[in-house]
Amino acid sequence: MPRRTVLSTTERESLLAFPDSKDELIRHYTFNESDLALIRQRRGAANRLGFAVQLCCMRYPGIMLAAGEEPPQALLQVVAQQLRIAPSHWPDYGRRDQTRREHQAELQVVLQVRPFTMADYRTAVESLSELAQQTDKGIVLATALIEYLRQQSLLLPNSNVIERMCAEAITLATRRIYQVLTEPLSEHHRQQLDMLLQRRPDGRLTWLAWLRLPPGKASSRQMLQHIDRLKMLRAIGLPEGIDRLVHQNRLLKIAREGAQMTPNDLAKFEPRRRHATLTAVVIEACATVTDEIVDLHDRILGRLFNFAKKKHREQFHLAGKSINDKIRQYSKIGRALLQAKECGGDPFEAIEAVMPWQVFTRSVTEAEQLAQPEAFDFLHLVGDHFSTLRRYVPEFLDILKLRAAPAAKDVLAAIDTIRVMNLNDARKVPADAPTSFIKKRWEPLVLAKNGIDRRYYELCALSELRNRLRSGDIWVQGSRQFKDFDEYLLPAEKFVALRESRLLPLPIATDCERYLNERRRLLELKLATVNRLAAANKLPDAIITESGLKISPLDAAVPMEAQTLIDQTALMLPRVKITELLMEVDEWTGFTRHFTHLKTGESAGDKTLLLTTILADAINLGLTKMAESCPGTTYAKLSWLQAWHIRDETYSQGLADLVNAQSAHAFASHWGDGTTSSSDGQRFKAGGRAESTGHINPKYGSEPGRMIYTHISDQYAPYHSKLVNVGVRDSTYVLDGLLYHESDLRIQEHYTDTNGFTDHVFALMHLLGFRFSPRIRDLADSKLYVPDNPDDYPALAPMIGGAYKEKLIRTHWDEVLRLATSIRQGTVTASLMLRKLGSYPRQNGLAVALRELGRIERTLFTLDWLQDLELRRRSHAGLNKGEARNALARSVFFYRLGEIRDRSFEQQRYRASGLNLVTAAIVLWNTVYLERAVQALKDRDMSVDPVLYSYLSPLGWEHINLTGDYVWRKSHKLQHGKFRPLRPLAER
Repeated sequence: MPRRTVLSTTERESLLAFPDSKDELIRHYTFNESDLALIRQRRGAANRLGFAVQLCCMRYPGIMLAAGEEPPQALLQVVAQQLRIAPSHWPDYGRRDQTRREHQAELQVVLQVRPFTMADYRTAVESLSELAQQTDKGIVLATALIEYLRQQSLLLPNSNVIERMCAEAITLATRRIYQVLTEPLSEHHRQQLDMLLQRRPDGRLTWLAWLRLPPGKASSRQMLQHIDRLKMLRAIGLPEGIDRLVHQNRLLKIAREGAQMTPNDLAKFEPRRRHATLTAVVIEACATVTDEIVDLHDRILGRLFNFAKKKHREQFHLAGKSINDKIRQYSKIGRALLQAKECGGDPFEAIEAVMPWQVFTRSVTEAEQLAQPEAFDFLHLVGDHFSTLRRYVPEFLDILKLRAAPAAKDVLAAIDTIRVMNLNDARKVPADAPTSFIKKRWEPLVLAKNGIDRRYYELCALSELRNRLRSGDIWVQGSRQFKDFDEYLLPAEKFVALRESRLLPLPIATDCERYLNERRRLLELKLATVNRLAAANKLPDAIITESGLKISPLDAAVPMEAQTLIDQTALMLPRVKITELLMEVDEWTGFTRHFTHLKTGESAGDKTLLLTTILADAINLGLTKMAESCPGTTYAKLSWLQAWHIRDETYSQGLADLVNAQSAHAFASHWGDGTTSSSDGQRFKAGGRAESTGHINPKYGSEPGRMIYTHISDQYAPYHSKLVNVGVRDSTYVLDGLLYHESDLRIQEHYTDTNGFTDHVFALMHLLGFRFSPRIRDLADSKLYVPDNPDDYPALAPMIGGAYKEKLIRTHWDEVLRLATSIRQGTVTASLMLRKLGSYPRQNGLAVALRELGRIERTLFTLDWLQDLELRRRSHAGLNKGEARNALARSVFFYRLGEIRDRSFEQQRYRASGLNLVTAAIVLWNTVYLERAVQALKDRDMSVDPVLYSYLSPLGWEHINLTGDYVWRKSHKLQHGKFRPLRPLAER
């Protein structure tokens, strides 16, 4: 069986890497007097140089150079300079192998270290297994292992041994997790779990498959079915607290692996692994189904409100002519009354002069019927759909275990009142029922003259429950997305320990006063500078007047020489089928090796079958149609491979390989250095069976859809994508891509459009070490916030919104740091926290303090934007790359009319991941051949200015055949390391 890989090639190379920066070299390899005295005891320049280099290597990174192994030139230079010896003496060192061994033995005594042995191997694996019970991330384990070995004064083994130890620690930890999960189970529990693998009475699905069915259309029938699923999961009765015996990361991983497998596959596991996996699946399913029930209620209620709003609008539209007639009549009557008053006439006679009194009386009655409520609100129409809610609300409130913060106790009390009424089959709301939660908008409907209206009381309470669940003021026990806000964060005691030991993983001053002083000084400096430039009308392409800010648009024209180069290289790129392109890219990068078997960890035996499955996701064809379009392939083969080899993590790791290859390619440096990126959402319509799972956003029309939110580097590599709800603002997901991608990119500056920013995002971006530069559409309306007196900056007066509130920041500083640390360490995702903090109606201290921090950072950014034309150009260029990538994605994702039609969210995610991976492969392939095209132009003595390379783009697809039968045969037999020929320029 091949060795299990837990590290990427880049990660493996980085483990024992020597420092390469000047500061790091000085810090690790500067000799003190005792070092120099020891080195001078060697005879001959070569021996002194060799001994010193061995000393450096054993000190850091903690290895012994083998015979014939060369040290890095940077290290050799630093050592030679300190010893005043020429680096050219190194080849003379160690010609006697005994000399080298004697030096190493002496240095081990001096440094008090010893070589790594097999006895240390077992001890190290055992110590690492505790961490492996929390995470199976190879690089995290390897880093911890190296730190442990250094603490034990052991020289480090090679990277292959380190990786093997990490793999064994993961295996050992997994076995222990299985034991921990199964020990508390009784025989009854085991029988209940095994029963899940049996078929339901209807014979179509197993109980487990039925429990994992996603919710369909937002309806009361679907809600009741989902409530039945949750009841069955709870009936298994797993021991209380079993979910807390295992770290959540590993528990979730086991549950996801179990969800990937068929019931038949799970039944083949040995009992301990089977029961442990099913336990994790049940725990995860309980949380998932609970979240889906809350989400279904949210969607049903939202749909009812939309129906009422639409009906209200239609009624007003239909009554428009009658209303207009009445207004005209009363206008005439009003004019007659005014004239009667001026002339001293009888008002009643004036009315009758316009129309008979009987007609006027009937007209008043008709006007009362046409009149809308005083507030012109549609809420009264929501009551028409009350029966829809009554079908499931008693079961819904009975199954959920709700808890509330003090701010929402009145809402929870109202829900408890409704529960009691449902239990007692009461029709009237008790006179002492809680009413303090009722908003003014609801009062005319709920608080009727004859008492509390049952229908509107319940509607109001359910509406407020939805709002409070969104904000986190009310939470649901057993939920993952709607649990207590504090549970998402790093435990308080752990945060305090990190802060006291000064180990918070944040690139800012964690002392509040120091932080605020630094930001205040920087803000005052930039405000003064921009105020002076604005007063002198010297802001580049911008002007601030009493009416506000005006910025001139950027010139987006492409030079004629650049357009000529673009056209020439486009004509030279070889024509290629998408199948050939993927095979060629895989030969370069080996990205398919990451799609390992779920159980054995082995790579897929048939690469073409794997690539066929990936391509079926990317082009949105689906496995059934792909089997028909790919000769020699069957649906059964593709389905089996997808079940065992396609997962979120395999897609992420394969994508990372492509992104890293793009970043390392020399030609990509003409587009950027890989430190900046942009992100944008791309909506795809949800059709067919997926229509009921899609969400509606008025911005995109009335049709349901899904959105793929993608991050793309300045080198055009799409390094992260996420399938999200179109109803949620883009800014919610900006940080996820920056924090959770698996590539080697180190992004420093990030761009979005207007939908990608909020003050909360500005704050967290800075706290986590990213420079945020969104292109804000209505920048003139985006106010500046100053430290003290706004009058100190008269030229900026039209843009100043006031002073930010340092007191709020000081009061909640620890909470802000705890939130940022929790996000950085992965305790909670940034998107989930941003949704909570930005939800109505939460205005808690943490949210407000974060908003004030965001105002500081947004003001600093705006001041930079006003005076830095290059920043505007970078942001504009970055966003244009993202929009161009979306055009490529739309062209690749063309089957099924470009609609997402898979019902399950898991399959929809695979569509998004496959699309992103294939677009990344196209970008890399185009980059390689663009470089060859440019070189070919040079070889023909055609003058090409390297400055123009930045105008080229690897996002073209005109030369790529995306349609037809998908045959995995190369039209050109390419030898290893060879490329297909370019097209001649004359070809059209």
